[in-house]
Amino acid sequence: MPINYPNGNQYNIKNKSSKSIVRTVNYAKRGMTLEEEINESNAYYAARGQAVIHKKPTPVQLVKVDYPKRSAAVIKEAYFKTPSTTDYNGVYKGYYLDFDSKETKNKTSFPLYNFHEHQINHLKACLKQGGICFAFLKFTSLNQIYLLPASKLFEYWDHQDSGRKSIKLADIKKFGYSLSYQFNPVIPYLDAVDKMIENSIH
Repeated sequence: MPINYPNGNQYNIKNKSSKSIVRTVNYAKRGMTLEEEINESNAYYAARGQAVIHKKPTPVQLVKVDYPKRSAAVIKEAYFKTPSTTDYNGVYKGYYLDFDSKETKNKTSFPLYNFHEHQINHLKACLKQGGICFAFLKFTSLNQIYLLPASKLFEYWDHQDSGRKSIKLADIKKFGYSLSYQFNPVIPYLDAVDKMIENSIH
């Protein structure tokens, strides 16, 4: 019987040798996207009752659907109803969380064009209501992930017309939180959220 993870990925049981082999494991190199890594982490937190955080569904309007079989439907035409806001939201320790996830191949800075104005405006609105808002920034070439508080992101976003169009990696390291891969959860990002709560940084 096939067994699936909570995110729908199939669990493959591999033959295990009776000999114990000690090796260094890099949990980041599993061919997963940042979104998949966050989804697995959220599933782990939910299973343990630590937090309820979900990926937001993208609002799509179906225009044309074909039914070649009674048991199957094929979407032929669809469009986005409204611009999507951020990727994730949820509740943790009574706090509302709202955040986005972005990746870049750059090695020295994170381009601001990865974000859209409506996403920034949404984060600002959530922050104004007392939510905890941030962005996951992954440097894929370096295999490094950081959590940057939204308030810091706004500083760079609001001054890009008269300054840099990106955030230097050195600044992200200074103002953000470095996240290290582990077994469970894949990305233990709630540790960084705890520090944000402790320091009243949203």
